[in-house]
Amino acid sequence: MLERPPAGSIPDAPGSYQFLDHDGRVIYVGKARSLRQRLANYFQAPANLPVRTAQMVAAAESVEWIQVSNEVEALMLEYSLIKQHRPRFNVRLVDDKSYPYLALTVSDEWPRPMVVRGRRRKGTRYFGPYAHAYAIRETLDELLRTFPLRTCSDTKFRRHERQGRPCLLFHIEKCCGPCIGAVEREDYDRLVADLAGFLDGDTEPVVGALQRQMAAASAELDFETAARVRDRLAAVERAVERQQMVGGRDEDVDVVGVVEDPLEASAQVFFVRRGRVVGRLGFVLDKVMDLSPAQTVAAVLEQVYGEEPAVGYPKEVLVPVLPDDVGLYEEYLGAGRGSRVRLRVPQRGDKVQLAETVERNAADAFARHRLRRGSDHNSRARALNELQRALALPDAPLRIECYDMSHLQGSDYVGSMVVMEDGLPRPSEYRRFRLRGVEGNDDFAAMEEVLRRRFTNYLEESALPASERGRFAYPPQLLLVDGGRGQLSVAVRVLAELGLTDRIPTAALAKEFEQVFVPGRSAPVEVPRGSEALFLLQRIRDESHRFALSYHRQLRGRRVTTSVLDEVPGLGPRRRERLLDEFGGIVGLRRVSLDDLLARSWLPDDVAVAVHDALHATGDDRG
Repeated sequence: MLERPPAGSIPDAPGSYQFLDHDGRVIYVGKARSLRQRLANYFQAPANLPVRTAQMVAAAESVEWIQVSNEVEALMLEYSLIKQHRPRFNVRLVDDKSYPYLALTVSDEWPRPMVVRGRRRKGTRYFGPYAHAYAIRETLDELLRTFPLRTCSDTKFRRHERQGRPCLLFHIEKCCGPCIGAVEREDYDRLVADLAGFLDGDTEPVVGALQRQMAAASAELDFETAARVRDRLAAVERAVERQQMVGGRDEDVDVVGVVEDPLEASAQVFFVRRGRVVGRLGFVLDKVMDLSPAQTVAAVLEQVYGEEPAVGYPKEVLVPVLPDDVGLYEEYLGAGRGSRVRLRVPQRGDKVQLAETVERNAADAFARHRLRRGSDHNSRARALNELQRALALPDAPLRIECYDMSHLQGSDYVGSMVVMEDGLPRPSEYRRFRLRGVEGNDDFAAMEEVLRRRFTNYLEESALPASERGRFAYPPQLLLVDGGRGQLSVAVRVLAELGLTDRIPTAALAKEFEQVFVPGRSAPVEVPRGSEALFLLQRIRDESHRFALSYHRQLRGRRVTTSVLDEVPGLGPRRRERLLDEFGGIVGLRRVSLDDLLARSWLPDDVAVAVHDALHATGDDRG
């Protein structure tokens, strides 16, 4: 039960606070102008609290806080802690997908544009995000006629550089040929700068320059050149049309639209630079706690601006409702931009129409989300409830861990742990185990080693302060092993030796007849065929098998690769690593001709011949 900290121990200062459960897991993170005043609101009669706030307080065992110097730091710390711990009672992304960006690798010797997803990297400039990858690929394809930058990989670039021959893109005028020295560095850098400006919304200089080039070529009766420039101008104009014009040339504004119900909120953000929509972001939030419209908008702003957007910070952000601490968010955004940023609700004119357009997009996305997720959410809830009843579990198994082993005749023994939370896979929690003490083909000994390592780590880490805990700090509500009674007995024995029998329920799922075994029963538990519960168990078992098998193949591939190349005289670790890197591993190396190997200036001819002979002397497909 949550105990109130002693009077006067909570500082009357800005900071972030964290509620923790009995396992030390952070379940809620908040921020406050005054930690003392904010936390006092939680320690009152549960009947006076909103329902979900009361549920959070009931689940909490303790509260901690971190004091900072001002509210902006508190906001940044809150975002960082939520991202680190992903607390179950905080607002979280439902459709946390990776949006496509158009990236320019400006730190490369010869920068290249490409469509990317995922984590942003240093030395790369990003434009977007965009709603659809195909749209930005079509735009990039059209822009290459005017900005013929290289789009090939570094490996392909180096290969054509050594051969002194360009690829097909050079011949169809979609690359200016830096690999063969067909363009000067200054001209190439100018193309990079012009493309970046165009993607930033500054399209007039490019369109004007092409129009002047076409007119000049026509005046000189060079109609072939004029026709090529005309085609480039048409491609640019098509790309410009994709950047919808919604404001004046000097307008840098982000427009936020939100549609919500008591449980979730759909948000859409249009990024407008120089009057054109240069990016769009959409997501659905699981509100978890009871939020007012102003608090929902604040949560959306934290998701969008927790890290600097690829298009930078705007001069102004249009929102449907101002957040409660509007000055705090303006100060935070202003610090990122380096000048004042205003948050305001549009009242009249074009801005109101634009805000309504963004809100309609949010409403459409919310309707699609409900259709897509409604049955899925219900089926997952049924599966967890059915599983709780079938296995007589004390609680619905919100976290399930499943373990499987993989090996080849006793070699390269590996184990896998996969995790499902709320009925959905949680890949960031997956773990792999390379077994150390198993001799021969012994699945029981392998299972024992994996479970002992995992739950010994759990006991050690659960005794540490919450801030020092690692990846094994939290127990499952159901431990599932792949196999029958034998594997189950191993799991029961390990948990008993570690004193965890009463804390962690256990079951085993046998492949034959999909039978489910639990401790204390000789006969399998009847989990109905076709039920959501059995389907959930099958999914996590199959995922565990896939994960273990992929790791086993990876280790075996490394071992085979090493053994093949270790036989080559004169091929040291650095040359071997460079070969594998340049040609894409052992499979790629087998496709390389002897002439390509001999063309490597850093690889002696006799070593190149030996590598080629070693790779083609074997008739198998190892690797």
